Amino acid sequence: MKLPIFQVDAFAEELFQGNPAAVVPLENWLPDQLMQSIALENNLSETAFFVPTKAGFEIRWFTPKAEVDLCGHATLATAHTIFHEASYPSNKITFGSRSGELTVVKKDELLELNFPADHINEIAEPTDLTHAIGLKPQKCFLGKTDYLFIYEKQEDIEQVNPDFGTLSKTGARGIIITAPGKEVDFVSRFFAPGVGIDEDPVTGSAHTTLTPYWADRLDKKELSAKQISERGGKLQCIVKGDRVLIAGKAKTYLRGEIFV
Repeated sequence: MKLPIFQVDAFAEELFQGNPAAVVPLENWLPDQLMQSIALENNLSETAFFVPTKAGFEIRWFTPKAEVDLCGHATLATAHTIFHEASYPSNKITFGSRSGELTVVKKDELLELNFPADHINEIAEPTDLTHAIGLKPQKCFLGKTDYLFIYEKQEDIEQVNPDFGTLSKTGARGIIITAPGKEVDFVSRFFAPGVGIDEDPVTGSAHTTLTPYWADRLDKKELSAKQISERGGKLQCIVKGDRVLIAGKAKTYLRGEIFV
């Protein structure tokens, strides 16, 4: 069987920035294990698969190790592929997913994701995690799946050098670290060694957790953000009720075929 595949740099102003994701268009779903094997072979933080439906498309996301409930950058990459490789006639795409209905709207060069906002609760410091991160946070929160650690300044986020071996054994899906930014409202980094991603370059889903927190703290609904990984990526975020709008650009890196 021959399948098309695309690789897209999401939340990227230029190629070789942002977060690369593989996108595999399908007519019908493949067996789960085959999709997981393709994601492992791609060895990117996420591979997205999508199939057409009457309402739009259905989307699923796989890391090299597991299927996940939500992925922002791979959704952005998928929408970019549909808009630019399939000449999609509308400026809005609707996806069905494990996280409910998701939409992506094309606004000139920006693609705007509409995702459910995460709800976080402040917790006592999980010392096994913070010791592995290597720097004590000011506050700790837990959302639906990920931890959120708050730090004083951007330099704290830049200097963190986690013990990924220890982090991978804690059972945590993801750890977000964040602080006020120098040139943007907030900066962050995201670690998920438990699902095969030591550090994710740019994480759209993490901003469903970050945006409500910073919107409340800064008392503003529209925020600028930067994930300060080695590749880096910029995002524009808006809180809209119980939803978060996350916008960024994307660039196609690769068009090809896979044989399974």
